[in-house]
Amino acid sequence: MAKLKVTLAQMPVYLGDVKRNFNNMQKLTQEAARRESHIVIFPELWTTGYALIDARELAHTLNQGVFAQVASLAKQNKISITGSMLEKRGGEVANSAPFFAANGQTMGVYRKIHLFKLMDEDRYLQAGSSPLVMDLPWGQTAVAICYDLRFPELFRRYALEGAKVVIVPAEWPLARIEHWRALMIARAIENQCYMIGVNTVGDIGGTVFGGHSLIVDPWGKVIVEAGEEAQLLTADIELDHIQTARKQIPVFDDRRPETYETLDLPGL
Repeated sequence: MAKLKVTLAQMPVYLGDVKRNFNNMQKLTQEAARRESHIVIFPELWTTGYALIDARELAHTLNQGVFAQVASLAKQNKISITGSMLEKRGGEVANSAPFFAANGQTMGVYRKIHLFKLMDEDRYLQAGSSPLVMDLPWGQTAVAICYDLRFPELFRRYALEGAKVVIVPAEWPLARIEHWRALMIARAIENQCYMIGVNTVGDIGGTVFGGHSLIVDPWGKVIVEAGEEAQLLTADIELDHIQTARKQIPVFDDRRPETYETLDLPGL
């Protein structure tokens, strides 16, 4: 597959209202399928927002509840779907991004590794411990969630494992939206891959989220970018650009990991 058609579903999220959010998501998925997209991507915690005090009540077990509904929606519309949701895991809850293939199968689940203390994630959620790279029809694809973007080590690992595309669902505040844009562009340039980020919008629980969902190519060029309102954007990704960038500037051949990968700087 030389081209990948992607739809970014920059949607508002209604705090704790799973039914309303799912109904909105369903309509957006149907429109993305009408546009013949291969994949539609939703924001972080699109089912609930940061209603974390009620996380255990709002969360569902993988393959049940809203997870099963999304899998069915993917199959009905013949489109891949991802975005993060609250996942119940025994007595714990994780911020999880399952990837549903166009046949409804779950190809993998990424659970947010870096929890954001400013939004109390560390109080209510269990951190993930496993990066995720999937072998999909268009190539190796990885997933991270929001705050993970500030940790370049994760994205370098993804690149070294062959990731051509990295998907980042987010709830990124408007107050720091330039950080979001700069980090998305930096991760694309330094890892010579496509970065796809989908943010939410509007005032959710007293925090205004900034939108600016975007796709960045391996050269750092912004292919498409939303504004600060709800929006459904669709764009084609030219997958051949990845190999071109990696041949022209052979960053991975020039790495010297023996000089920096054992650094230990306690107390920072």
